[in-house]
Amino acid sequence: MPMLHFELVTPAKLVRSEDVYMVVVPGAEGDFGVLEGHAPLMSTVRDGAVKIYATDGATPEEVQVRGGFAEVGENGLTVLAEHVED
Repeated sequence: MPMLHFELVTPAKLVRSEDVYMVVVPGAEGDFGVLEGHAPLMSTVRDGAVKIYATDGATPEEVQVRGGFAEVGENGLTVLAEHVED
């Protein structure tokens, strides 16, 4: 199963860096899911939950974020959040 490289960062630190099955991001235009091989994309992120699926069919882990940007590129998905709830 191809895995997506996912990084969640804030201006202060790298919060997560891992290979996962899928991530659902609360985009400004609506939630969007990212799997390995997704087309390049940039989006603003609204306040909400980033849902991280470790494997296909897994229960998602939710991480609350406030604002920021998401970028999908060759190296996977990077979410730069203004703030991540601990």
